[in-house]
Amino acid sequence: MTRQIWTNAVVLWLGISVIASAQYVSEFNTEGPSARAIGEGELKGGTGETGPYEVDAEWPQPLPNHQGWTWGRTAGVWAESPDRVFVFQSGELPALPADQRIGRHGVPGRAAAYAAKDNRKEHLLMIFDRHGRLVDSWEQHNDLFQSPHSVKINPHDPERHVWIIDNGAHVVRKFTNDGKLVMTLGEPGVSGLDATHFGGPTDIAFLPNGNFYISDGYGNSRVVNYSKDGKYLMDWGTWGAGPSQFNQPHSITIDGQGRVYVADRANSRIQVFDSRGQYLDEWPNIRFPLHIRASADGHLWVADMLTHQMLKYNLEGKLIYSWGVFGGQPGQLWGVHGFSTDAEGNFYVAEVFNGRVQKFKPKKGLEAWKFVGSLTVS
Repeated sequence: MTRQIWTNAVVLWLGISVIASAQYVSEFNTEGPSARAIGEGELKGGTGETGPYEVDAEWPQPLPNHQGWTWGRTAGVWAESPDRVFVFQSGELPALPADQRIGRHGVPGRAAAYAAKDNRKEHLLMIFDRHGRLVDSWEQHNDLFQSPHSVKINPHDPERHVWIIDNGAHVVRKFTNDGKLVMTLGEPGVSGLDATHFGGPTDIAFLPNGNFYISDGYGNSRVVNYSKDGKYLMDWGTWGAGPSQFNQPHSITIDGQGRVYVADRANSRIQVFDSRGQYLDEWPNIRFPLHIRASADGHLWVADMLTHQMLKYNLEGKLIYSWGVFGGQPGQLWGVHGFSTDAEGNFYVAEVFNGRVQKFKPKKGLEAWKFVGSLTVS
């Protein structure tokens, strides 16, 4: 694809996204003030593109002694605390010249997810503090990771083990908090559809008793349930578009009542199940859900790739609120593949196409219902 064709295609995509972003959701809003644009009647000027947050454009700080290189496809982020934020990326890319980073009409100059052939395998798993300083990097595991997809910590685990979902290697790995490998599920490099193999796993979600679910979604179309010790318990799902069928189950989360939500990405919906995999409901017309998380206040947040928005739903599937716009400038979004919050209310996103992680700080004086809130349910 030539640069001109690439630019025109993304400009068209941007236009569609702006139209979608302009749609009001007040007719669905049952829990807060009308869903008008953030800042309307409160501030002079501005566009409200970062919703109830302000982006911290200085976070994270550039990696030391890495002139000429930048981040690649950035798939996962998990804020264990404000001073311990895990970031998972596919490897570093050669930095674009300054005049090529943002092109015509604000279109980013490169999609990091499609530049993997230029990656070098450094700083795949990094940990940052509140000031954006790199405090640790698991360089000892760079050759272990193939295609980073998600990083999570079980919020119910007092030892704070770190779980790495690697769709390229077809495995899920469990590490101690300081990086010692203690469990591997799946056979590295081997795809399969049985109790001991995965086909492109994508995400993980935990029950309070330590049992967990894995969305097995690129090669397979299922959800797999394990005991806290990694013993296979059951699975459900086949390829298709009907109830309990999936086309790229890309993310999974559990609410406070034990219901399991699956982002059925290519079917443009979210499906809801009980803890035994019995189908309960589906929420249609969510264009391309990349990542979902249940919040402690009883809502579901969705990162949608085609509208470039963060979407807030109640647990009946009604849209409450949304924010976000396409672009590569600080605060804009392109391919939010993972998100997290910390105990201070800061919000973090990992972007596969912009190739970066961003930190958003809550604006002062806004109603609490606009913020993402605690995501410690699962």
